[in-house]
Amino acid sequence: MSNLASTSNAEQLLKFLLRLIGTFSLFALIFVFAPYAWMDQIHAQLGMGPLPSQPVVGYLARSTSAFYALLGGLFLMLSFDPKRHRAVLIHLSYSVIALGVILLFVDWLERMPLFWKLWEGPFVIIFGVVMLSLSRAIETKF
Repeated sequence: MSNLASTSNAEQLLKFLLRLIGTFSLFALIFVFAPYAWMDQIHAQLGMGPLPSQPVVGYLARSTSAFYALLGGLFLMLSFDPKRHRAVLIHLSYSVIALGVILLFVDWLERMPLFWKLWEGPFVIIFGVVMLSLSRAIETKF
């Protein structure tokens, strides 16, 4: 009985986390369409000076925002039936962990502000590890 309860708890927590991260990731859609001036102002407020105005900068900012929104939609979709999508969630967990390691490396390589370096990559890695642990804890057999 306790194994069933822990499986149920893991599934409920996984659903909550996928929905939370998925919802927040969807907010990235704003920056697919946001005026350049908004992005420039945020860039400056983060202490990184004016946002370069070359087309590739806007392209990368907007396409990355679109990618985060796409990933958020995927997290939301998977949250409705984690048992059924357990294999996908486990694969996605490893991918998220790898993404976090890459982001950590890129943040240091590109000399991002210290708060960015200490937040982005580590947060993504931790989320991936938690998602992996909870996905593995879900039993798919009834």
